[in-house]
Amino acid sequence: MAAPSHPRNARGPRPHGLAAALGLTVSLTLLSPLTVLAQTTGASAEGDPAPRKLERVEVTGSAIKRLADEGALPVQVITRQDITKAGVTTAAELLATVSAASKGLTDGVSIGTGGVKDQMGLNSANLRGLGTSSTLVLLNGRRMANFASPGDDQGVDLNNIPAAAIERVEVLLDGASALYGTDAIGGVVNFITRKDFQGVQLDAYGGFSGEGGAGKRTGTVSAGYGDVARDGFNLFGVLDFQRTDALRTSQRDFIADLKIPERLPHLLSGVTYPGNIRLTSDQRDYLQSVNFTINGKPIVNRTINLSAPNCQPPHTLYLPNGIGGEDACTYDYMRDLELYPKTEKTGFLGRGVVKINDNHQAFVEYAYSRARSWYVGTSNRINAELDVSKIPALDATGLGDALPDDRSIEVRTRMIEGGNRASQLTSTGSRVVVGMNGSVGGWDYDWGYNHSVNRVSDRDVRGYFPEDQTLQAYADGLLNPFGPSSAEGLALLKSLNINEEVRRARGVMDSLDAKITRSLTRLEGGDLAVAVGGEFRRERSSSAASDLLISDNILGDGSPGDAQFTNNSRKVWAAYGELLAPFAKGWEAQFSIRHDRYQRIGATTNPKVGLRWTPMPDLTLRASAGTGFRAPSMDELYRPTKVTFSSILPDPVCMAENDNDLSFCADSWETRTYSNAKLKPEKSRQFSIGVLTDPSPFLSVGVDYWNIQKRNLISTIGDDVILSNLDKYEPLVHRYSEDEGLPGCDYDATDTSICFIELRKENRGREKASGLDLTLQLRSNANEWGRFSAKLVGTWTLTSKRQTGDGDPYISNLGRFVTDGVVQRWRHRLNLDWSRGDWSLNLANTFYSGYTDQNSAIDTDTGTVVAKNKVKAYSLWDLSGGWDATKALSLRAGIKNLFDTAPPFSNQAYFFISGYDPSYTDPRGRFFYLSGSYRF
Repeated sequence: MAAPSHPRNARGPRPHGLAAALGLTVSLTLLSPLTVLAQTTGASAEGDPAPRKLERVEVTGSAIKRLADEGALPVQVITRQDITKAGVTTAAELLATVSAASKGLTDGVSIGTGGVKDQMGLNSANLRGLGTSSTLVLLNGRRMANFASPGDDQGVDLNNIPAAAIERVEVLLDGASALYGTDAIGGVVNFITRKDFQGVQLDAYGGFSGEGGAGKRTGTVSAGYGDVARDGFNLFGVLDFQRTDALRTSQRDFIADLKIPERLPHLLSGVTYPGNIRLTSDQRDYLQSVNFTINGKPIVNRTINLSAPNCQPPHTLYLPNGIGGEDACTYDYMRDLELYPKTEKTGFLGRGVVKINDNHQAFVEYAYSRARSWYVGTSNRINAELDVSKIPALDATGLGDALPDDRSIEVRTRMIEGGNRASQLTSTGSRVVVGMNGSVGGWDYDWGYNHSVNRVSDRDVRGYFPEDQTLQAYADGLLNPFGPSSAEGLALLKSLNINEEVRRARGVMDSLDAKITRSLTRLEGGDLAVAVGGEFRRERSSSAASDLLISDNILGDGSPGDAQFTNNSRKVWAAYGELLAPFAKGWEAQFSIRHDRYQRIGATTNPKVGLRWTPMPDLTLRASAGTGFRAPSMDELYRPTKVTFSSILPDPVCMAENDNDLSFCADSWETRTYSNAKLKPEKSRQFSIGVLTDPSPFLSVGVDYWNIQKRNLISTIGDDVILSNLDKYEPLVHRYSEDEGLPGCDYDATDTSICFIELRKENRGREKASGLDLTLQLRSNANEWGRFSAKLVGTWTLTSKRQTGDGDPYISNLGRFVTDGVVQRWRHRLNLDWSRGDWSLNLANTFYSGYTDQNSAIDTDTGTVVAKNKVKAYSLWDLSGGWDATKALSLRAGIKNLFDTAPPFSNQAYFFISGYDPSYTDPRGRFFYLSGSYRF
């Protein structure tokens, strides 16, 4: 990965004194973990660092062609060679190596069942931690359709990027692009594919983890024919297949090492196998009166388990202080699910270019991808109702005769025999771009029509059953909640298994864009150039749920109600202009402006200015400033009410009435999230200032300071914030004792408990983020020992905080897990390289600094808050080596996570997976791989 440096075409035999002094000062400061890499310099025929011959190209962030290192905006470039050395095969894996990315959505976050399945399967980019919706992902400089499933995160599914066809990735770290869209407040990630490939190339990759599970196989065929300059055309295509195996918790020792039952017993479950019996008060009192015992002791609780203390490890445990209590068992769901999904991915990219004449050429580009993932959570749970006669141990006590009106026994059990709940999520992307480029009358032009589609299908495939028939099967004794069922019961269970699509969504984007550029006149520092362009875009999205899901009769997959049904569209018009003015020797100014008009939202005009100064050949200073604009998404505007539940939170009213008893007053409360058709756009202001220097042929250093401020944030107030600030937000908490006539909240003047918490999309508060992107690259001469180089790309975040409401104090998530994640203070990617002849080695380190944990989860059994925790720093080392066996054959072998480092312990309770944070960690452990490439 690399960040551009500045041209070296005027370097003398020795660095200028001022440049050398500045470079020494900066390099001494940066020879620490606070560093990043500048772009690699080419080598001379003798093997020593030497100036490169640079061609003018279009670089992300500008419509005007220039030398790749000349821009006033900070752009990090990840090359094909960097991708190969990293041993990654998907766009999501690649983005995980970008230090400026934080809090992106991953497969690990999608694992889990229960609750709302909004946007399960989405892998997203999130620059600066400002949100998926504030990061713009492009393919060859043009937009793609967003992930279609309705939800709060609007962005491109990285699974739809044809990773095998990527030539390089340009990450524009200066947001609010006037060229691509001012909604890119966090920045732009531009995946650029090969365009003029010739010949045939076969690539293969195979890998396996040291402890088993998560194996991967990939195969790629690339073929191209024709030279545009010679033959007048080029046809190129890449076809890629990938398959990844699932990873179960039983395959990882670190899950046991996390000691979740001891550290986080409140996050476990009282629904077990064998099942826990939940007695009524009268039933418990009767059993106590006849001296009924569990584990040789008279029972004390209403929850009992006839198998205690044996239970059924490792998923069902006897934890007297756990949520099951001393008379029952506790279910550790982290011993009964998968950490990594099984996936099958297919991708194709085809491109054809035809030279019409010397001044014009036409092109067509087609991309298709299908990512199918199997997300596997826990076994299903059910509260079965059995007549006491079906439970011999209780029937023998005379309970049925003593309480003839209270013979029904509630058994809370896991359906282990039905298998783990599994959902098959298929995200399919297709994209067709046709267009032309060329020159007319001194103007260069480029236009294209882009039709992009994303389809999402969510299918319940295993472990889901019709609730009414399943309850009846338990009541009839066909299914046994305490042990193995009969053959007849197992056959019935198999026949009841639901395997059908329950959710579907489709998003379509059609756009027509055009731009023209030319040089106007010659200034002292170079050509004065101008670009003018425009875009018309239509966005459409729709989603629906099956009749079975809406009937609310799928055990373990609750009905989303109307919230799953959406059908919206809108039109967007935009026009922009850019002026590049090298007004004096060593000085260059970049001025741009963009006007956007969103249907039913309104219009905005956003300027941007950049300045670049090269006072001497080895020193470049650059700065930029601009404004941004993010229109509310169609889901934020129009989605029907979504019903879900909060994490375990205390109700202050209940606490005041019950002597601050957390065990009684903390619960998971119903929440109802409302869209808002009157939302206004988010707006931002941002600026950056940086320095790049090459104090010697062997050292490059760069530092960029960035600062982003957003206002009119589109958000809901967090349910935790609402309950902790009732003086301000009490109207958002609806109670049964309030006669408001709300559906589902039957009025009861004596019941002050919460019916639901209202979460409404509003424009409220501000957000601030700032930090340093720091760059360092060291290179050596080639000698008999080979060539050595080191480069480090990192981001030191200085500020990351937001207001949860207008006038509220700022809450910082910098180095602290807040609500839905953390922004680590320091993140980097280090590469140490050696090469000699046909051989090469790479040692890489990915590092995330430690942080303060969430530290807020409540144990409702004991009425205590989880012990405070500091999450340790996370550092992974990767080693790989390559051999160019022939001109046609290249081989590479590597070990990812060389030291088998496990994810650090975390007490976060936001993600379903507990014990660690799945959003940035890798549970695979040590992973071995071998790849090969053969070119005809």
